[in-house]
Amino acid sequence: MAVSMADITKLRKMTGAGMMDCKNALTEAEGDFDKAMEIIRKKGQAVAAKRSDREASEGCVLAKSTGNFAVIVALKCETDFVAQNADFVKLTQDILDLAVANNCKTLDEVKALPMGNGTVQDAVTDRSGITGEKMELDGYMTVEGVNTVVYNHMNKNGLCTIAAFNKEVNEQLAKQIAMQIAAMNPIAIDEDGVSEEVKQKEIEVAIEKTKAEQVQKAVENALKKAGINPAHVDSEDHMESNMAKGWISAEDVAKAKEIIATVSAEKAEHLPEQMIQNIAKGRLAKFLKEVCLLNQEDIMDGKKTVREVLAAADPELKIVDFKRFTLKAE
Repeated sequence: MAVSMADITKLRKMTGAGMMDCKNALTEAEGDFDKAMEIIRKKGQAVAAKRSDREASEGCVLAKSTGNFAVIVALKCETDFVAQNADFVKLTQDILDLAVANNCKTLDEVKALPMGNGTVQDAVTDRSGITGEKMELDGYMTVEGVNTVVYNHMNKNGLCTIAAFNKEVNEQLAKQIAMQIAAMNPIAIDEDGVSEEVKQKEIEVAIEKTKAEQVQKAVENALKKAGINPAHVDSEDHMESNMAKGWISAEDVAKAKEIIATVSAEKAEHLPEQMIQNIAKGRLAKFLKEVCLLNQEDIMDGKKTVREVLAAADPELKIVDFKRFTLKAE
């Protein structure tokens, strides 16, 4: 049967599908809109199933606050081309608005919300059929407090932060904290928020790094005493390359290898344990300064920590929670 442009346009407005997809669906459904919509939906399900093993590394990240409740939503896709599409961004915004309006605390709650003729998850699947790309709703995060703030980095829909405070806070200061979270990527508000498991792993890494540095230092000193440039023998490839260039002789390479093996073994056996522990503890303290929000240097005033900035504004002001989501690996 013939399909009118008015019907095609109507179905497109209802589904967001392309003109040809709408025409083909209406033709197959013989003008029945419900059947046509089901055809488009099944196409989306088929695309989603077919591309389930693909990586969705692009997308749109948005955040919103209602005052005491703030949310981040990320809708992922495969390409930046789709991520920048106005309909895709609108779908993300619509999902975010629904989630906030319904005070959703979990991603499953969001997926089950009514949207259009189905649920939010159905809408995501339908969009997958329209674009031909894998899509997934991901990165749903919330914070609650007396006052909350959101920050969309550079308004590019790729990095958002949200933060909650224990009391009303100056808008500019709140935004500054949200920007701090975006720029410095803290993992906790303070040391108490960092798990003992993370601290222990950092100590272990610091100990091994410190031991390796002490051994390396001893080896370099021994090589220099023997008249050998440590930079010429710091790897097998360098040894071969530098011999070919005439920068070092085969005899010196053999001598260097013996020194490296002997000094490394001896130094590793006699490392000062207390010194190693002290250096490792210092490195843990540096790590906690870098990853704890209150300990970080303020991005607006490097002479102060975030803790000091908050205290100067209001001694009773506290950050009670924050979240950060980015599409790009860091």
